[in-house]
Order: sequence, then C-alpha cells, then structure tokens
Amino acid sequence: MTELRLRGLSYEDRLHDVDLTVRPGETVGLIGPNGSGKTTLLRCVYGTLAPTAGHATLDGDDLHTLGPKARARRVATVPQDSALEFDLTVRELVTLGRSPHKRFWEGDTGADRERAEAALARVGLTDLADRPYPTLSGGERQRALVARALVQDPALLVLDEPTNHLDIRHQLDVLALVRTLGTTNLLALHDLSLAGAYCDRLYVLERGRVVTGGTPAEVLTPALLAAVYGVDAEVIPHPRTGSPTVVYLHGPAGGHEPSIM
Repeated sequence: MTELRLRGLSYEDRLHDVDLTVRPGETVGLIGPNGSGKTTLLRCVYGTLAPTAGHATLDGDDLHTLGPKARARRVATVPQDSALEFDLTVRELVTLGRSPHKRFWEGDTGADRERAEAALARVGLTDLADRPYPTLSGGERQRALVARALVQDPALLVLDEPTNHLDIRHQLDVLALVRTLGTTNLLALHDLSLAGAYCDRLYVLERGRVVTGGTPAEVLTPALLAAVYGVDAEVIPHPRTGSPTVVYLHGPAGGHEPSIM
C-alpha cells in the first residue's frame, strides 16, 4: 500500500516548511481556517503547483519528477471547485477516469464501462448518467467527480472539501465510501466533527504552517479551537462512536451561549 511523505514543503508565501505523513491505508484530514494553506498544499501534492522548496514523495518517488500521466495512474483528485465545465455526459466524464491507464488512441473497453457504471451506482448517480454534466447541481457534480476518481483506480486519493455542496446524507455517504476503498487518503475538511469522525489523524494548518497533528481526540480540543479558529467550543464524545464532536458557543472565545448552527 502507498505512503505519502511531505518534507520541508513550501510554496511561495502560502506554505512554509510542511512535514506530513499519510501512512498506507490511512485517511488523514487537513483542517484550519480559510486561507491557512490547505488547498495550496493539496495542489502541491496532486501536481497543479510545483513546490518552491521541499518535496512530496509517494513510496519514495518524487511526485514532481513524474509525468502527468504517470502521476495520474497513482493519484486521483477531487477538487474543491465542482463548477468546472465539461461538455460531456456524466457517464462520459466518469469513464474518463480510465484515461491514465490507456494509450491515447485506445477507446473504452467493456471493462471500462463496467467500472464506470459501478462507480456511478456507488455515488448514487445511475439515474443521471446520461445527463450533461453542466446541468447537474453542485452536489451532483461533486459526486460525479468522486465517481471519476474511483474509476481512476488510484493508490492515493486527494480530496479538497469533498462534502462541499452535499446534503447531510451524501456527506456521510461520500466520507464512508472513502474509508472503504483501501486507498491512502488525504483530504481537506471544513466540518470539524466530520473530520473527527472519519479521519484517522488530523493536521492543523495556520498561515501556511502545520501547528499540530495527531489523532482527532488529541487535536480537537477547546484550547486548539480557541487558539487557531478564535472560537469558544466544547468537544464531547459522540454517544455511539466516541469520536470527538465539536459544539460551538456563541461569540468569540470566552463566550458561553451554545450555538444552534
């Protein structure tokens, strides 16, 4: 199984000397305020940005010395922006996930189509397979991009806010699906309680630097939330799973009214 290592990774003034490890089969979450560097870090991993210092390796291979196709055979990405326009049906978009595994002149095989249909079923989009991708809602687009990543058959799956635009049911479905794939997973999440429930470990970014990392129970503490997010919160165990659940209080750190949001 695949291991991702970042050592001294920097990008201009957005990332500074980041060390991070995602062990084989782990699901690791990046959390932190808006502008903390989560998306920049993920872009350095999946190749749309080249680090200005340090390196990212996948099983010892420097990701930035791999060609785009070689990298795509090993790393699949679900970007944050599902507003990307593709003049394709949902089925055609999902089937494109097989492209890194074929020569450019090779057409889709029966096995490719079977993989696409299975991925569409897993994300609940079978009924929309023949719809043009641009006509989908934001949540439907996000699920289509997840299905395309599944078809790519990656060793490392990188997801940037994969629950954006999704209703609660599909947020839970997508994160539960990621956990069952057997891939090594790195994802940025906005919802801290979801991060606590579905990630093996968390790294906290602030102003482009890793300020701490560890298990969700180690990282999600009232002191950390006050220091990094500037909010007053309680962290309580989920009544069934025991995972840390964040309950926000009204006002800045030091307030006492529980939030109903």
